[in-house]
Amino acid sequence: MVIGICIGETSLTHVTFISDKMPNVGEYVTMEYNGKKVLGMIENLIMGNDSLNVDINDFKAIQKISRIGAEENYIKGKVKILGDVNDNLKLPRTPVLPGTEIKLADNELLDEIFKVKNPIKLGCLVNQSDVEVNVEANPILSRHLAILAMTGAGKSNTVSVLIDQFLRYNLPIFVFDMHGEYKDAVFPNGEVNVIRPKINPHYMSFHEIKKLVNIGANSYIQERHFRRAFHEAKESLKNGVAQTNNFLQVMYDILENKSLEEGSDKQIVDVMNKIDDAMIKYSNIFDKNIGNILSSIKKGHANVLDLSQVDESVASVLVSHILRNALQRSKDAASKGENLIENSVFFILEEAHILAPKKRETDSKKWIQRVAREGRKFGLGLCLVSQSPKTVDHDALSQMNNMIILRLVEPEDQRHVQSASESLSKDLVDQLPSLNVGEAIVLGLMSKVPTLVKIDRFKGRRHGDDMDIISHFKNSIQKEKEEIENAQQETLDMGYDY
Repeated sequence: MVIGICIGETSLTHVTFISDKMPNVGEYVTMEYNGKKVLGMIENLIMGNDSLNVDINDFKAIQKISRIGAEENYIKGKVKILGDVNDNLKLPRTPVLPGTEIKLADNELLDEIFKVKNPIKLGCLVNQSDVEVNVEANPILSRHLAILAMTGAGKSNTVSVLIDQFLRYNLPIFVFDMHGEYKDAVFPNGEVNVIRPKINPHYMSFHEIKKLVNIGANSYIQERHFRRAFHEAKESLKNGVAQTNNFLQVMYDILENKSLEEGSDKQIVDVMNKIDDAMIKYSNIFDKNIGNILSSIKKGHANVLDLSQVDESVASVLVSHILRNALQRSKDAASKGENLIENSVFFILEEAHILAPKKRETDSKKWIQRVAREGRKFGLGLCLVSQSPKTVDHDALSQMNNMIILRLVEPEDQRHVQSASESLSKDLVDQLPSLNVGEAIVLGLMSKVPTLVKIDRFKGRRHGDDMDIISHFKNSIQKEKEEIENAQQETLDMGYDY
């Protein structure tokens, strides 16, 4: 079906066309010239009328022209060139010839485009619901993914669909669940393994403990006392001579004994006070009876770390601890020549703008950046999820070579996302505010072409949908009325009268 004709100057990446019928932004088209069959996507559309130009200021004149000149309306659009379908979607070396007809791509061609080796089914084309959209799983795991959207645009549903699709491959998924949305979820393709937000201090590094206790970078004397106590505590617990299994308490006791032996040293007392503060502040995340959190991960499960009851500082500690250990475990396996695939994990980080903030330095941000840069070499995948892209660290976001972008209205969010993605054009950015709930632009290495997708409705069950507050309080009126009527009836039954 011919929908337009190429006009004006064409390039290797874009063509302009004129049409007498209105197509849809996001539709795929083909153009045949010089023995090539080139695939493109409509990125922009405008409608105009030469007779009703903006220079006419006479309202009555405009009224008359509009009555007789409606047929003079024109439709002009822009097509992004995606590649030659006969040459593995490589960009052509010569531009499209002006005057070339533009046709809608047929379903058979599109089905071939979205046929991949290891499919992750996201949904269907927004403009053609009979065409399934499948993306390739491996590039998501090895080159990372960002899921970005304003609140209420369908972000959590998209995450759930993605998790369920990955569970079909028996993959270990690890979700940092900031709001408890997934701990009670039911996935058709796998089970949930809830992991408590606890750390055994024995598995924490010196620098993690030092950061936790707030020993400053320039506090050299305090650090020296703290380092000695740290190593003595490790040996004491290892040899079984410590009177308690509480690692921080063992360190505190060592420093207290040292202070009694050598006299009251202000620096030692300051370190003791900081350890005491840390024991109070972080007492809810320490558990001396558990093993390494990574040993709790199960294959083919959505391993959910429930962070809904901890504050941001504790969440940052847990995230940095887990990512550091995962990266170190994989590096150790690589140095021993072991199979890295066995240690593969796909980490999903909700509220990425909190865990990897743009303008603040946090431990979690540091390790998110490290895994984003190095993880693909060691089988560690990363998915950053955020409803505030503008406040997500740019370095981390730019390492996400795949993106699922749902509705974004705020211009600063749009600019930040575009600056982090090479394949997100200005015309596609302009479409973000007009997306409906559940619609997304999908682009990156996981897909052969940028795609406008209607994300599937998650078929399982999860928490996190907006509360129906009105229904709750409306029903409570009826409930209160029934309770009063029941109380009055009980009074009558007892022989009393009003």
